[in-house]
Amino acid sequence: MVMSPDGTPGKPLALAQVSRLRFRHLQFLDILGKTRNLRLAAEQMYITQPAATKVLMDIEEMLEARLFDRLPRGMQPNELGLFTLRYAHAALDGHRRFVDEFSTLKQGGHGHLTIGAITGAAAHLLIAAVAELQRLRPLLVVKVLEQSSDQLIVWLAERKIDVMIGRFTEDSQRDQFHYENLSGESLAITAGVHHPLRGSRAPGLRELSNWPWIVYPASTALRKVSDDIFNSTGLSLASGIVETPSFLFALELMQSTTMLSLQPAALVDKYVRRGLLTRIPAELPHRMPDFGLITLQGEPPGTAVLAFMDVVRSLASPQAGSA
Repeated sequence: MVMSPDGTPGKPLALAQVSRLRFRHLQFLDILGKTRNLRLAAEQMYITQPAATKVLMDIEEMLEARLFDRLPRGMQPNELGLFTLRYAHAALDGHRRFVDEFSTLKQGGHGHLTIGAITGAAAHLLIAAVAELQRLRPLLVVKVLEQSSDQLIVWLAERKIDVMIGRFTEDSQRDQFHYENLSGESLAITAGVHHPLRGSRAPGLRELSNWPWIVYPASTALRKVSDDIFNSTGLSLASGIVETPSFLFALELMQSTTMLSLQPAALVDKYVRRGLLTRIPAELPHRMPDFGLITLQGEPPGTAVLAFMDVVRSLASPQAGSA
């Protein structure tokens, strides 16, 4: 019995009722959810509008609930409708991924893998992991996106990347994603090679706070650490501040100004060795939180993701032990 238009609750849904939904029903729901128009949905399904109306009525009868409000100029999904549309979209997306991966394995195992990663020590681990993965799976096409954890976690939720190496930026993310710890990361205060503090005794935080700084955006883990360092001593940055997520921009700015920047040590060490940057010998009371492998909760990773994660684990084990 279909729920009445006024939203009167009905009896609980049984699993057998959902099992009557066919692939074509899911396709129809997905298209109707995007078009909000029965005529357009019928055209895209290559059926008549009366047939489309019957398909929707059949679905609502199976679920014993009204999913769409019929309006003069279209269809508006109600709360149950929106929930059902999300299920239909996710089911179709899972079906497409199965087809793609099955075809990939059937044709010899090559395919595509999109990885998101933060900079610093994670980038060094990623380079080694990708090199080893290419050796093991030479036909695999790997795409790497480098960004801060707050952006990567959004892309992972949107399935724009398959796996990420990074950190949680909010505790609530632990309910949606699976985290596997890899390693910690040390930090360094960095400046251009001609900075007046180069080679001097270790300056205190009060002295450092009077210099201009390049900082990461407020939503990043590194910015939170830098804020905590100064806030814990009752200080705040008193001079000019430039905020940017780009290390390359920060590098150019440090080389042409007297600005300081808190950076992952593993990221800046090679620039220090090449004489492009210098490390200011200051004692830091904080370090970056550990980073790890992050995947979507409740979705089994594909074979390429599993292979990549195995490689990362094998390479990270010695680092984790030393950390």
